[in-house]
Amino acid sequence: MSAVHRVVALAIPDVVAFDLSIPAQVFGHYDERDRYSFAVCAERPGDVPTSTGFSVSVRHGLEALDHADTVLVPGFHPHLAPPDYAIDALRRVAARGTRIASVCIGAFALATAGLLDGRVATTHWQYADDFRRLHPQVSLNPDILYADEGQILTSAGISAGVDLCLHMVRLDYGANAAADVARRMVVAVHRTGGQAQYSQRPLPADGGLGDTLEWAITQMRRPLTVDSLAHRAGMSRRTFVRRFAEQVGTTPMRWLVGQRVLEAQRLLEATTLDVDDIADRCGFGSAAVLRLHLARQVGMTPTAYRRAARRPEPV
Repeated sequence: MSAVHRVVALAIPDVVAFDLSIPAQVFGHYDERDRYSFAVCAERPGDVPTSTGFSVSVRHGLEALDHADTVLVPGFHPHLAPPDYAIDALRRVAARGTRIASVCIGAFALATAGLLDGRVATTHWQYADDFRRLHPQVSLNPDILYADEGQILTSAGISAGVDLCLHMVRLDYGANAAADVARRMVVAVHRTGGQAQYSQRPLPADGGLGDTLEWAITQMRRPLTVDSLAHRAGMSRRTFVRRFAEQVGTTPMRWLVGQRVLEAQRLLEATTLDVDDIADRCGFGSAAVLRLHLARQVGMTPTAYRRAARRPEPV
């Protein structure tokens, strides 16, 4: 990766303008010039129609993909038949090991290229049936906001592209950098819940878990259990676990560990607290447990992560 991370969006006619604007706003904003460069490419330079009645002027052809550190594919219509040139280009990019991500129904291009085979992926809940029919070899989860499979990432419907892009900023430059971008965009740096809460699938009136998740984040220093979370939500353990999987896309304890790791990353970046204190504040109980989970999720020790972040500030 170069000193400035190069992000290139591939605009396939008729590109969904909102999907394209999300990475443009996250990676192409003037405030990000020291971290990212952003460009849009198409089959050839020129005007590319959007799905909403206007065109975007694109200066770069497919050769721009050759120099990208990250390639993003916004949604496009008709989503069922991505053009051959795009599929060939994505396969070439993937073979080089470049990170590739899709926004919303852009996942259909990644799946057609075979990049999602055997992986967990997501897309807009409204097109889940189409996706399963065309790509049964992909493990589709339409209830999560994004899926990170390492080199290949996908986001759910439309605004979930914001969540995915913030996640990539966090991977590239740390939790504080993602928080800076989220503040600028006036969005949550990490939304609780999943895409299921916006779909037309009927859920019980009391089925939302947002209040419980927000409470858990404020109480993560405590030794929370599935039973304590279920009690807070006013549900039986069995019902809570089932609804958690439906609405969040994972298990309660896996989600909680992820939140604790995110908080540990923030504290490692933004404070001078020692590792034992951070482990205690995040509910890990010991520095050894914090090291274990941080290594699993970001592949670094707390000391190495803090050194890489280089943003210590006094508490």
